[in-house]
Amino acid sequence: MILRPLRIIWVVTRYRLDTLLPLEKLPWWLRLIFTWSPLKLIPVGERSRGERLRLALESLGPIFVKFGQMLSTRRDLFPDDIANELKRLQDQVPPFPGEQAEALIEESLGEPLEILFAEFSREPLASASIAQVHTARLPDGQDVVVKVIRPGIERVMRQDMALMYLLARVLNKVPEARRLHPVEVVRDYETTLFDELDLTKEAANTSQLKRNFDKSPLLYVPSIHWPLTRHKVMVQERIHGVPVADIEALKAQGTDLKRLAERGVEIFFTQVFRDNFFHADMHPGNIFVSRQAPSDPQYIAIDCGIVGSLTREDQDYLARNLLAFFHQDYYEVAALHIESGWVAEDTRANEFAAAVRTVCEPILEKPLKDISFGQVLLGLFQTARRFNMEVQPQLVLLQKTLLNIEGLGRQLYPDLDLWATAKPYLERWMKERAGAQGLWESFKRQAPELTRQLPELPVLAHQALSQTEKRSRQITQQGEVMTHILGQLTRQARRIRRTRLGLALAAVALAWQPLSGWLTDQPWPVLVAAGIGTLLVIWN
Repeated sequence: MILRPLRIIWVVTRYRLDTLLPLEKLPWWLRLIFTWSPLKLIPVGERSRGERLRLALESLGPIFVKFGQMLSTRRDLFPDDIANELKRLQDQVPPFPGEQAEALIEESLGEPLEILFAEFSREPLASASIAQVHTARLPDGQDVVVKVIRPGIERVMRQDMALMYLLARVLNKVPEARRLHPVEVVRDYETTLFDELDLTKEAANTSQLKRNFDKSPLLYVPSIHWPLTRHKVMVQERIHGVPVADIEALKAQGTDLKRLAERGVEIFFTQVFRDNFFHADMHPGNIFVSRQAPSDPQYIAIDCGIVGSLTREDQDYLARNLLAFFHQDYYEVAALHIESGWVAEDTRANEFAAAVRTVCEPILEKPLKDISFGQVLLGLFQTARRFNMEVQPQLVLLQKTLLNIEGLGRQLYPDLDLWATAKPYLERWMKERAGAQGLWESFKRQAPELTRQLPELPVLAHQALSQTEKRSRQITQQGEVMTHILGQLTRQARRIRRTRLGLALAAVALAWQPLSGWLTDQPWPVLVAAGIGTLLVIWN
């Protein structure tokens, strides 16, 4: 535990990450520490700040690399030079020995490999931050891949997360860094990261995605072999596709790249709006293209550890927002943000609309094929933050996925018009959602619950009427009690006034003899003042 912080301090020192901090915005005590720090004696070198940050994260290992990858999707948080360097982080890390993988598999599954598999390759097919993958063959002859969690990774992750939280709390004291919500960013990262440690969750996500696209020409998802899937081991059908980033191989087999790019967009919107369940880690390493029917290309998706979903309300608001953008109706965009609760209710819609117009109008003046859908969404979120928009985790995940899809589509087919591809789909979805078909589907979903409640309606109606009658009686009784209390208070006030008057008269009577002599000796202004004072006392 002690060596790890020392290692991190050494890497921070070596790459002079202290230069990334805005000293002028730090608290005075931190400015003093960094101003007189011995780090100043170490030269910065010729590398840019973004490159130094990327190399430092790579040196610190897979957890920090993955954290950097997550940060690379939040281009709204960093300058372009840092964001571009973070984007270069690769998810390739040295594999751990095959003997260890075998031991972990046998421990998790409770049987020797010779019984579990007809063949098993000790050499890993791929190695990533959290797990690595080995090829194997089942006794029935089916080719599979075996994914196994890295040994000891959870302990290292918990140590690194504790240090990240410590750093985030320090950054939270810096006014300029506070707007980035460093603690919340680390917390979101922690949730995502530890979810990936449970391979049964990934297997369940994979099965759901496969069901959603069963027999679809758009997307193929390899099946899970559940009898051999555990918390730290997952066995999955092996696929033999072309990596989507290998453009030359795709061209060599005659793939229709335009159709492939458009299908990627269609898959994204189908997942988000039809299924409300989207693969949220669709970087090129997780996407392949089937070798069959290159003229009618089909995607293959793996690694479903991170998925996202929206509420029905968020789905509606998001679709209406995007359509409003298509029609450049900025007031509608502003109104939808306020109506959905994404920004405060007291936000002035016209001011928000003007701010959105200022950001988006220059973008939308370009030819449609040159417009970045993801950058428009990013600009919208940045503008909304100026109006105190709270971070919407589901929208951040969606934005990250959209940026991945758009980047992939433009790489496959640079002239991809994502807007023209998306608009008909969204319009059709909104029509189906709000039309007769949508109402019928909504009724079908609610029919079982309505059928269950139907026999109970007379009883529920009787209970409701009884409760209404009971409340009415209670209100009447409460009114009578309040009237009685008010009457008592009025009578009591009258008694108090009579008592005060009586006491005043008795006091005057008892003091009359000495007062009569005093009165004859006083000038008239004094007598008038005394009389007014006496009347005020009696009044009170």
